Amino acid sequence: MQTNTKILAQEFEYLAPETIDEALDLLDKYKEKNIKILAGGTDLLVKMKTIDLKVDYLINIKNIPELNFVDTNQGLRIGAVTPLSHIIREEKVKMKYSALYEGIMSMAAPAIRNMGTMAGNLGNASPAADTVPPLIAYGAEVKLVSKRGERSVLVEDFIIGVGETNMKPDELITEIIIPQINKNTGSAFLKKSRVKADLSKINLAIYLEREGNICKDCKIVFGSVAIKVLRAEKTENLLKEQIVNSELINKAEEKASCEIKPIDDIRSTAEYRIAMSKEMLKDGFKLAWARAKD
Repeated sequence: MQTNTKILAQEFEYLAPETIDEALDLLDKYKEKNIKILAGGTDLLVKMKTIDLKVDYLINIKNIPELNFVDTNQGLRIGAVTPLSHIIREEKVKMKYSALYEGIMSMAAPAIRNMGTMAGNLGNASPAADTVPPLIAYGAEVKLVSKRGERSVLVEDFIIGVGETNMKPDELITEIIIPQINKNTGSAFLKKSRVKADLSKINLAIYLEREGNICKDCKIVFGSVAIKVLRAEKTENLLKEQIVNSELINKAEEKASCEIKPIDDIRSTAEYRIAMSKEMLKDGFKLAWARAKD
């Protein structure tokens, strides 16, 4: 039977809690069922229309006011339903968290950024997600809450595979917590795609700390090169505590291209991704290095 992919061709129960406690009650009550949480819907609704994603209960948390905020007092705290477009309006995000700002700006069209959320981007767990590499580079955490209590998980550990996270059925993402940026640091995000609205063929976030000409610390995170966003730890170790020069950068390019594990798919080839990883690392490192203040 053919269905119109532009409509939701299935029956489900729609629930719209108005508080976090109400949402947690519903998640606990229906944890044995196929529950999906709706925040922005830019990924979830597409899947429900096109790949017949089965849903018994759709819980819309978008109108819970406690989940819609950006707090810049210490580091960054971003509520689960805060639209991406609201995050990039914050001057601190643009000035201090350059990689995150650039990652969000690279995503689709303004209309999508007005609907989409960072929590949704994380929950979707795509290897090509554009906010995930910056979040991992900054050491961000996801706060998960349930009737049993709450816990915080590093974004790096939260996503475990394509479309898979370690979130339990009765848990809710309430916020993303990004640590305060240290002095003498810089970051950058780069992306290659056919057009801006497309998913990444390959993306990259770099965060580094410098002391004069020495790279004191760095994190290098690639997307679309493995079953989940990948941190190039061997390349990081090559750069740490080293005097930065062209020879070191060349070595880092080669090391990174050996760490990633890309495949051929409809968006690109493994060969292209390996070649581009070298160029992107060189350009991204130079940009983050220049942004780091002595």
